[in-house]
Amino acid sequence: MPTRATGPFDVKLTPQSTDSMPEGTTLGRMSLDKQFHGDLEAASKGEMLTAMTSVKGSAGYVAIERVTGALGGRKGTFTLQHSGTMARGAQQLTVTVVPDSGTGDLAGLTGSMAIRIEAGGKHFYDFDYELPDTGV
Repeated sequence: MPTRATGPFDVKLTPQSTDSMPEGTTLGRMSLDKQFHGDLEAASKGEMLTAMTSVKGSAGYVAIERVTGALGGRKGTFTLQHSGTMARGAQQLTVTVVPDSGTGDLAGLTGSMAIRIEAGGKHFYDFDYELPDTGV
């Protein structure tokens, strides 16, 4: 039975150089720095690739981030993989734990995360996850 972790998070996106991309390209690259609060007390660092289109509200992104901290009091690291699209404003986002990426007390972690952005641009996560029973 999955456990749900929830809370706010802060994110800083830093655009990276696109010097090697062709003139007029719609591709972008950014570094991610996040601070999770609540049931997941952690920091993460990652990379994001984006693609914009000429149609307003249509775009896509992929990202990988390494999360380090504590989830439900269990310490370790794990990796999240993002895949998002927006079709004329309709959003679809999948954020999943990379299989076998958990370390320390988070070894064996599986799950998926939903991201909510509320009024004022405040970010929140809902993380449904499972961890192996430690027998404690």
